[in-house]
Amino acid sequence: EVNALMLLSDTGIRAMPPHVTDFVVISESSYPPPPNPGFMIKMLKALVRGYPDRLHELLSAPVSSIIQFVMNLLLPLMPGRLASKVVLLGADDMKSRLAAFLLHGEDDVPTFFGGPANHDEFYPEEGKCVNRGRGNLKFDFFGMLERLEASKEEYLKLSNQG
Repeated sequence: EVNALMLLSDTGIRAMPPHVTDFVVISESSYPPPPNPGFMIKMLKALVRGYPDRLHELLSAPVSSIIQFVMNLLLPLMPGRLASKVVLLGADDMKSRLAAFLLHGEDDVPTFFGGPANHDEFYPEEGKCVNRGRGNLKFDFFGMLERLEASKEEYLKLSNQG
């Protein structure tokens, strides 16, 4: 699972606009089972080793009190540059945090964090993927590439860099 996430990170980095140097990993962690602290640490270590200067932070929400307790025990044991990049939030805090840095502010906050952006449309039901025959039907990788390119162009237009 971590290797698949690294592939997605590499893909996202290749699609970054010029002069954009870092990224944020956002983890929606309400769906059972609860996020596994071991998995979270393994993923963070992979991100920091592979992209030490590119990973700005990992935001995870909503985080249960059990996970917060476990992470509060583990964070002091992590290297400083890794621990400082982990941000555990409640759903309400996540919404305002995302609105502060997403391209269209609160309009880009996903529905699962209380915003209007429906990300479920990017995960078609099995067998109904528009890119049928071009990859996995559970996750539309090629659609993700198209969205990344469109977002990059929009960012460049809005920031007058392009």
